[in-house]
Amino acid sequence: MEGHCIEPGPIDRSHAGAPRQQEIQCAPRRLPDFEQRIYPPHKIAALVAELGQQGVPAQAALAGTELDAPQLGAAATRVSYRQLSTVMHNALRLSRDPAIALRAGQRVHVTAYGMYGYALLSCASFAETMALSGTYVSVIGPLCDTTYTRDETAATYTSEPRYWPNPADDVYRFALEFAMSLHLTVARDLGGPSFRFTRLRFVYGAPAHAQAYDELFQCPVLFGQACNDLQYDAAWFEHPVALADPITYAMSCETCERLLREVNEGGGLAADIRRILHGQSGQFPSLEAMAERLSMHPRALRRKLESEHTSYRDLLAEVRMRLAIEYLRKTRMTNEEIASLLGYSDAANFRHAFTRWTGKSPTAFRCG
Repeated sequence: MEGHCIEPGPIDRSHAGAPRQQEIQCAPRRLPDFEQRIYPPHKIAALVAELGQQGVPAQAALAGTELDAPQLGAAATRVSYRQLSTVMHNALRLSRDPAIALRAGQRVHVTAYGMYGYALLSCASFAETMALSGTYVSVIGPLCDTTYTRDETAATYTSEPRYWPNPADDVYRFALEFAMSLHLTVARDLGGPSFRFTRLRFVYGAPAHAQAYDELFQCPVLFGQACNDLQYDAAWFEHPVALADPITYAMSCETCERLLREVNEGGGLAADIRRILHGQSGQFPSLEAMAERLSMHPRALRRKLESEHTSYRDLLAEVRMRLAIEYLRKTRMTNEEIASLLGYSDAANFRHAFTRWTGKSPTAFRCG
């Protein structure tokens, strides 16, 4: 499932002795490369189809992606997070329906996921689909990173959009709407039309189209909450999957294992630099120091990043913005403390940078 996760590793088909409660951080452990074209195009295809229903030509929906409509139906097509993000922004700009992400999520059925989808369909139980998803969800390029908690009464998935970190941005809401709708669609493909969430929570305020949430999810939906999560009843854990087949399961898992290796090996220089910067909070290296660490000449590093449509300055700003948003949302640190952690000489410089990134001061952002 989309963002569906449990502890990666060998899948135990018996599920005997399951713990009373689990809290597990979903893979991947590292942010994947934004530019690498290694994911299937099913999400982009769903958005293009939904826009098409509104009379928006595919060419307009795909503007800025270097993709065309026939490519979306080709088995060999692979896309990047950048291309997906571009189409999401296009949809926000072009759509007459503010609930387009919720509608598009209903178009992505489990078979759209290819061999990953067939692996889910061939699982013996709902619980087994959860285990398989935790191991292989990275192969489909999920919209959100997710923490999964399970106890005797319920399963809870707490999610954050991968590349859209600012709750004040429409694309943050869009990514969550798309992800939650996808999750419901696939869960019903596996468990039947009676599957329901028991609760949904979102950090952003109620949008103008909040009624569309009620119509789709048919459960309590709460806005302005401390986190984004969905919950469903524990009775579904041992619910059988109607098309379970051990032979198809084994064959599909072999293919998913190969795809996972390809995804894990994917990524460019920008992805490597992001990972290094995330581990250097408060002590960000200069471009020259980063080049030395990567055994490159600074000029070669600049050229390589230009070929990946970015720069060291842009990557550093991106990492600082992500960390700043996380600190403001999830800690009580002062602006001065955050400024120091992000390598700014004083709080004023941090405030100016944050306002440039988000359109709000740190204080206004924290107050909602």
